[in-house]
Amino acid sequence: MERALIGFSSGLLRQPVRTILPVPEHGGWFGAMPAVCGYTMGAKLVTFYPGNAERGLPTHLATIQLFSAATGEPLAAMDGRLITELRTAAVSAVATRRLTAPGIRTLAILGAGVQARSHLEALRMVRDFDEVRVWSRTPERAIRFARENGVRAAASAEACVRGADAVVTVTSSAEPVLRGEWLRPGAYVNAVGAVGPARRELDDAAMQAAIVVESREAAAQESGDIILAGAAVHAEIGELLEDTRKSTGAARIVFKSLGMAVEDITAAALVYDKFR
Repeated sequence: MERALIGFSSGLLRQPVRTILPVPEHGGWFGAMPAVCGYTMGAKLVTFYPGNAERGLPTHLATIQLFSAATGEPLAAMDGRLITELRTAAVSAVATRRLTAPGIRTLAILGAGVQARSHLEALRMVRDFDEVRVWSRTPERAIRFARENGVRAAASAEACVRGADAVVTVTSSAEPVLRGEWLRPGAYVNAVGAVGPARRELDDAAMQAAIVVESREAAAQESGDIILAGAAVHAEIGELLEDTRKSTGAARIVFKSLGMAVEDITAAALVYDKFR
């Protein structure tokens, strides 16, 4: 994912902003995400149905089709749900490693679903946390997540966040679940859950930070956290990864993750290379 992010920001990997087709009669949306990544190109077709959580189904479902960039030949079709789950958390881990000091010790996770699990696993690979707290709007889910992963369930979002060095928001909420007044001055935030110009997980106060994104163009069109707060983007994460000397110069940093096709196609190419 680090190579994919650098490749995108340097222009070596190409993609348009995803096309979104709303499905309001069923409370979901359908997205098409094409990209050209070296010897492969492809597209992820992804759906997001928040109501699936109540149906016992994943909220995100996807299929990825790979092609040869040289000839246009189809190479493979594969399920995209697990790839989406893992690459999203891997990108957050890359950003966390680049944007935080090695000494951070306390992690707060808002949300207790699939992405909460994948983020906990991925972030533990880049930082050593002494304490991890989790909160969910459904307390039973937070308690179950805490028990299964050896972390602590918090009674409220505020109790989860107060004093934390790093915060991850991985909810399906369309309204803010993280308030800036809860964050300590040097806190770092991976904002992952809200995709769409009208959806947000962070309030205006939380967005008073150095904002780092995967793609400026996508952020300007797809991030309600940024659009509704009127926040300015400081840098793409790929730019900061390529120039390791560059600093945000800010006490608080928010990495707003939206997900990109180059991440999916790069991950799918890894799978294809492994098993072909």
